[in-house]
Amino acid sequence: MFTKIDTLSPSTTTSVRSFFNRTYTWMGAGLSLTAIIAFLTARNEVLLGTVMDNVLMLVLVQLGIVFGLGFLLNRVSASVASVLFMLYAGLNGLTFATLSMRYAASDITAAFVISAGMFGAMSLIGYTTRRDLSKYGSILLMALIGLIVAMLVNLFLQSTLMVWITSVIGVLLFSALTAYDTQKLREMALGGVDAASETGEKLAVYGALTLYLDFINMFLFVLRIFGLTGSNRD
Repeated sequence: MFTKIDTLSPSTTTSVRSFFNRTYTWMGAGLSLTAIIAFLTARNEVLLGTVMDNVLMLVLVQLGIVFGLGFLLNRVSASVASVLFMLYAGLNGLTFATLSMRYAASDITAAFVISAGMFGAMSLIGYTTRRDLSKYGSILLMALIGLIVAMLVNLFLQSTLMVWITSVIGVLLFSALTAYDTQKLREMALGGVDAASETGEKLAVYGALTLYLDFINMFLFVLRIFGLTGSNRD
């Protein structure tokens, strides 16, 4: 049942905030690891070349970790869940290093700052809004599937207009998903999750992964828009 944030007792509010503190801490750790590995890899031509030669394998491994963590969340310990999340973040750093070959450092920095601002705003909205966002879940899922299909089709069409359209839709969609997922995590925390417990820690890690995915996808779509303005290295 949807709960309005301003109707919570002080003790419940403290519990929810504690859960989100853990979630955002894990998310921040993951993003930091991704950024550090991406930066170091981009500065090492040999390692960057190796990543380029094996980028498809890296992507498949990352997908396996994401789906595996979601599927096995109830069967693994919090320690295993956290290791898998950080492993995913590290591998993502390797693949993100390839962005340095396509985009200027100034564009990457600007896209990150803009995405961080948008993410923070939408996550705050999701946490504080009095509106129940769960009813939009099916719509967001269908929009996500449609976006993926459109991007796959454009691999063959190579339409610049389609890139523009999918990039703008992608930014809007993952902004909406950020608010949706934040509220979903809030409702999960309201279910009596103790942030200091084993279950609470696992859910915090899973929540961090969810919001991490929202952020990096938003960032990638913002970066694509910057690339379309003509500042990319192609």
